[in-house]
Amino acid sequence: MTGPKEPAAAARDRLRAGHADREQVIEALKDAFVQGRLTRDELDVRAGRALAARTRGELAALTADIPGGPAAAGPARPPALAPVRRPLAWAAAGSGSCLIIAAAAVRIAFLADSGGPGPNRYQSWAPLCLTLAYLAVLTALGIFVHGVGTAVEQRQSRKQLPPRPG
Repeated sequence: MTGPKEPAAAARDRLRAGHADREQVIEALKDAFVQGRLTRDELDVRAGRALAARTRGELAALTADIPGGPAAAGPARPPALAPVRRPLAWAAAGSGSCLIIAAAAVRIAFLADSGGPGPNRYQSWAPLCLTLAYLAVLTALGIFVHGVGTAVEQRQSRKQLPPRPG
C-alpha cells in the first residue's frame, strides 16, 4: 500500500533538474538497455524525455520502473570523476602547453648563455633551462600518448555495445 509522498520528497520532485541530473538518468537508462530491461525504442524515447525534463520528479518518473535506477537512489549527486569526453583535444591542449614551456625554456637558455665578452652571471641558468625544456617535451609526449590510448579505449568500448534486440 502506498500512501501520499512525504513533504520533503514532494518538494524534491518539484526542484529544477540540472544537466548532471539528466545525465545520471540517461546513464541509468543506458545501463537498463545493456541489461535487457529496455528496448532500443524505449531507450530513445526515455532519453529524449530526460533531455526535455524540467524537474527532478519528471526524471524520477522515467526510471521508476527500473530497479536500482536514480529514482531509487535518491537525489542526484555529481560523479566524483567525470570521464574525459574528448581525450585527443585535451591531450593536444596539454601537449601544446608543455611544448610552449619547452620553447620558452630553450629561448631563455640561449639568452642566458649569450657567449659575449665578459662574465655573465646568468650563464649557470642555461643547463637548468635546457633540463626544464627536456622534461617538458617528455611530459608533452606522455600526455599525448595517454590521450591517444584513452581515445582508442573509448572507441573500442563503443563498438562493444550489445546488438539491438528483436
